[in-house]
Amino acid sequence: MAALSAWFWNERFWLPHNVTWADLADPAPGVEYPKASHLLSALPLALGIFAVRILFERFIARPCAFLLHIHATSVHWRATPNPVLEKVFTSITKCPDWRHLDGLSKQLDWDVRKVQQWFRHRRNQDKPSVLTKFCESMWRSTFYLCIFTYGIRFLWQCPWMWDTHHCWYNYPYQVLTPGLYHYYVTELGFYWSLMFSQFTDIKRKDFPIMFIHHLATVSLISFSYANNMLRVGSLVMCVHDASDFILEAAKLANYAKYQRLCDFLFVLFAVVFFITRLVIYPLRILNTTLFESWEIIGPYPSWWLFNSLLLVLQVLHVIWSYLIAGIAYKALVRGKVNIDRLDVDR
Repeated sequence: MAALSAWFWNERFWLPHNVTWADLADPAPGVEYPKASHLLSALPLALGIFAVRILFERFIARPCAFLLHIHATSVHWRATPNPVLEKVFTSITKCPDWRHLDGLSKQLDWDVRKVQQWFRHRRNQDKPSVLTKFCESMWRSTFYLCIFTYGIRFLWQCPWMWDTHHCWYNYPYQVLTPGLYHYYVTELGFYWSLMFSQFTDIKRKDFPIMFIHHLATVSLISFSYANNMLRVGSLVMCVHDASDFILEAAKLANYAKYQRLCDFLFVLFAVVFFITRLVIYPLRILNTTLFESWEIIGPYPSWWLFNSLLLVLQVLHVIWSYLIAGIAYKALVRGKVNIDRLDVDR
């Protein structure tokens, strides 16, 4: 086990040349550097965040939904209980092709149209209600707004917010402040909770993309914390939080049937998303991690991995931008935004 730990925490991978873990192990009095063990506190925090979410959705989001006349709707047509079709639905396919339909029709002595109707009704039973979607979006919007506000207020006082060269000056001997620690651990705890709850939340069309996104985010936050890249990491988190709460607010307006407000918020979201993810992120974040850091500290193995993860996120940004542009185009044609088709996080 000791050999495995020594291999994983190899100094020549994690740290710049001529720097060792021993150099970071004994800082001056009153000075603290990030330690990988700090990240363990994010796991119980993730459970706490999930518990807060349950309470928030039940005692705050649901009453707000009722005030807006959003209620849990019952399914008008329920599929007739059928063990054969239920087994196919749960273990093989929810949308059978003509070959399956024909075989099931003969097996049950049903008309093909009746089999199709059964699967359609069965799929409708699993669709989440508007109330469920409203509560989930209200929780996300509230958390994203709070963490974005905290991040902006914290970074506003930090020199690396205005000059990204400060992300690398005196690296890796950069002091861990309480504000930076709380910002990082809270974000990490939230994304851990998202990874867990993704399997119980509303099923999304882009589940694989979002799982990769959450995994890359958790990996980036943990990785950047372990080798003290917190300064640039805090910028990455703030850029990503800037548009998320607007998207969730647009969904809330959509569920409450305030179409004009939904359209306005979607336009605002799209503008902020394109500016932060396709302009600020590559021109400021990637520029400092790829080029400014190269000039100040030089590349080393973990530097390459860190930048590879950042580039994975940029690829996802391009994919999501394509989805948003598609919805914007359809909105121009139809005259309104159908935000439920937006799969940036849905």
